[in-house]
Amino acid sequence: MDILPADASPPPQASHITHRKDYQPPAWLVPDAALTFDLGAKRTKVSARLNVVRGAGPRGPLILNAEALELLSVSVGGRKLSADDYSYADDRLTLVIEGDEAVVETEVRIAPDRNTQLMGLYASGGILCTQCEAEGFRRITPFPDRPDILSRYTVTLRADRTDYPVLLSNGDPGELRDLGDGRHEIMWTDPHPKPCYLFAAVAGKLAALKDSFTTMSGRIVALGIWVRPGDEPRCQHAMRALKDSMAWDERTYGREYDLDVFNIVAVDDFNFGAMENKGLNIFNSKYVLADRETATDTDFDNIAAIVAHEYFHNWTGNRITCRDWFQLSLKEGLTVFRDQSFSADHGSAAVKRIQDVRTLRIAQFAEDAGPLAHSIRPDSYQEISNFYTSTIYNKGAEVIRMMATLAGAERYRAGTDLYFERHDGEAATCEDWISAIEDGAALDLSQFRRWYTQAGTPTVNATLTHDADARTATLTLSQDLPNVPNAGGRKPMHIPLKTALFGRESGARLGKERLIELKDAAVQIDFGGIEETPILSINRAFSAPVSVKATRAPGELAFLSAHDDDPFARYEAMQELMSDWLVKRARGEGEDAAAIIDAVTRTLDDQSLDDAFRAEAILTPADTLIVDRIGTDVSPRAVVQARRTLRKTMLSGAGHERLMRIIESGRGGSFDLSPEAKGKRRLRAVALGLLFADPGEEAIAAAAALYDKADNMTDRMAAMTALAGSDTAERVRVLADFHARFRSDANVIDKWFTVQAMAETGDPLATTQHLMAHEDYSASNPNRFRALIGGFAANMPGFHAEGGAGYRFLADQILTVDRINPQTAARFVAPLGRWRRFRQDDAAAMRAELQRMLDAPGLSKDVREMAEKSLA
Repeated sequence: MDILPADASPPPQASHITHRKDYQPPAWLVPDAALTFDLGAKRTKVSARLNVVRGAGPRGPLILNAEALELLSVSVGGRKLSADDYSYADDRLTLVIEGDEAVVETEVRIAPDRNTQLMGLYASGGILCTQCEAEGFRRITPFPDRPDILSRYTVTLRADRTDYPVLLSNGDPGELRDLGDGRHEIMWTDPHPKPCYLFAAVAGKLAALKDSFTTMSGRIVALGIWVRPGDEPRCQHAMRALKDSMAWDERTYGREYDLDVFNIVAVDDFNFGAMENKGLNIFNSKYVLADRETATDTDFDNIAAIVAHEYFHNWTGNRITCRDWFQLSLKEGLTVFRDQSFSADHGSAAVKRIQDVRTLRIAQFAEDAGPLAHSIRPDSYQEISNFYTSTIYNKGAEVIRMMATLAGAERYRAGTDLYFERHDGEAATCEDWISAIEDGAALDLSQFRRWYTQAGTPTVNATLTHDADARTATLTLSQDLPNVPNAGGRKPMHIPLKTALFGRESGARLGKERLIELKDAAVQIDFGGIEETPILSINRAFSAPVSVKATRAPGELAFLSAHDDDPFARYEAMQELMSDWLVKRARGEGEDAAAIIDAVTRTLDDQSLDDAFRAEAILTPADTLIVDRIGTDVSPRAVVQARRTLRKTMLSGAGHERLMRIIESGRGGSFDLSPEAKGKRRLRAVALGLLFADPGEEAIAAAAALYDKADNMTDRMAAMTALAGSDTAERVRVLADFHARFRSDANVIDKWFTVQAMAETGDPLATTQHLMAHEDYSASNPNRFRALIGGFAANMPGFHAEGGAGYRFLADQILTVDRINPQTAARFVAPLGRWRRFRQDDAAAMRAELQRMLDAPGLSKDVREMAEKSLA
């Protein structure tokens, strides 16, 4: 069979919906798999020897998924089959086997250098590497490609020694053997059964930063981070993060690493951030390589978090994997919670919480409120690659966090210990996880299970009344559940709300913080001994992923922004002040900003606050959040104008002199990554951005000076970002200088593309189109496509330009990339799917582009599913 060219449009396919209720155990299992690779970029031959045995599923033939493979031979029990002895059609190899076990052998040929989908085995910058989650292994060799089939793998890699001196796979290595004729081979053995989506192999010219880690039982694990030769020094931060992660997982969850080696490989072409393959993590290079000259503080933080995330998967994803893809949040939501906790323990916990919630609100709340809404354990899907959503990851993490909150630290640990004890080596379900936490932590989570089945963001309505004579306060709570597609029911949720009261006169907290468990549609909670007028602080630390609508008297938000002792609640009060103003302004209503100016000024002057917290607190809410607050018939231009007006007002109130002092403070010291140093740089960047709300000569000169004197990428990017939004000669100079300095570093040049695509000066669409013609732009590289096209899609005035030109442009780029890499293309449909929020003309234009995509010949099922759901 011919190999389907990877850059060709796949044939149109009828939509196939997979339902969770239809799950059946596998008809066949594969306890052992032996693979041999004869590697080459143009042609790779893969020989597989599978020991298969009947499983508990319906009795039937052995069906092996096989996609874009040139089938060379098939044997069963040592007998080579003719084409009449098997069926190979519709990406499935079907074999009729009479007995209950057999040895099945196949040989196939694939072309890694033509695999632009970057799923299966593909070439990236001279390196051969794999990506198999979710269904990429079927593009390597025929196999029953589902996560509940766990196999022990033995992998032999053969290749030209000059082209591929390093050969890596899962597990522990044997000896590297010379084969003569300039070729060599190595065998890797993984003793731990794993699903095929965790298979990995890498070959190429690589160099390693090496280290070791001694586990809590005294075993020494060899660590290696493999990169292009010369990049090893930029792996130091990732290596520190890896060792910190291994120690943290032992200390916090009691989980010890279980192989003799742990390797990470960085490649430039990757659809995801990273992949947790057992013992051989493959990373997008932007989440490995870092130094002060090329990486921002955010990059450093992201690298540490993602290294931790993928390492933590060793237990929450690998040792215990998913029974089926409907259980994806079992591993992803849990592991995101684990990496968030790790990052909080290694930095500012308050700032980390603020950043995580902002990400949730921008991405997941919007998803929850639109046509793509789904629960964290959905009932159906069409294309599994579209299943990797903010709901699965970020909301899934919030659900785990609520369970930990309800249990408390000690009982939560008891629950996780029981989960690992019960299910190690299994393909588990979300129900298995919940039951273990229930039993280990002695909790009743019967109602809480609705978080796994009901979609949408609940709204909690809160009203606090005070009876001065009786010295009591009454908190009335109710919950509203949104009517969204695929809601999965609208029964009351179990919502844990951390709550406190503060005295208006004293500014002190009145009693202890209480954890209120809202389970009913409405409830009243009484507080006694309230001697002064109370002010409500609710959902402290964002204890539940809900929207809170609290009835508040004038000045209460300003009070909380100054007095609340919970950092998140204090930040939340500042954001609410700004959001209320922006919503009213975007609707054409006048609103005094005096309370905001006072709160911003007070926050900037409060030296008792962390610099990073001050920076987060004075940031204006994202445009997308204001769009969601308004709800319907939104004018995106009015939202942008409201935000610009507020920033100018804040600038006027905060004062140029105060902001200039912040920009100048802390410069000249030695660079480090302490929370204090990162906080100073963060506050400096935010202050500079606020100055550019109405940039004068002083602001332009300050940005140019910061750029020219910068000894780190954080300050350099802050200056370039500010200048990129101005129509000045310094903008042209700095952008040219930045490209000249870093043109050889792809990850840094991604930043250069993004900064310009997101700049609101001039005509953002024209700027983006101009950059597409740049010699450094390539739509086939996911990072570069995300950097430029993703930056433009996030540019509110550019994307929502009058006449719909931005919508047409995005749809054109989706259709172009869909022919190359459907997974990447599908992720860009969502901005058009938000059409219901906007005024009639904008909505009609967005709908028209969605329909145009659906009418395009050869549209992939990835994009088709997203477009169909967006129009439904």
